Amino acid sequence: MLKKGSKIYSILTGTCPRCQQESMYIEKNPYHLSKVYKMHEKCSHCGLHYKIEPSFFYGAMYVSYALGVAFSIAAFIISYNIIGTSLKTSFFAIIATLVAFMPVIMRLSRNIWINFFISYRKDADKNPKP
Repeated sequence: MLKKGSKIYSILTGTCPRCQQESMYIEKNPYHLSKVYKMHEKCSHCGLHYKIEPSFFYGAMYVSYALGVAFSIAAFIISYNIIGTSLKTSFFAIIATLVAFMPVIMRLSRNIWINFFISYRKDADKNPKP
């Protein structure tokens, strides 16, 4: 499932979508909040420019919204249906989940967004560009 060459590999690891050789982010840990959005300008292995056009990652906001809804539904189901808390407590569980996973959601949404437009190429990892 999580093998190199698949989109899911690039999305979950945050690697270059074309060659999947290196991380797109300067800081791999999304919880270093001052560097959560800091990305390399291009892949040093295959030369792919990550910001395909100005404001390219604005589209990731739509993906972020969908991920936020998914995380919220999961938090509600776990807290209300499985644990059996009240609606008020479930609401607070949703808020806590969204706050705790905000950096992860932001990174995942960028990874998903760029993977909509860039596909893995086997020849990109064999012929690196300077």
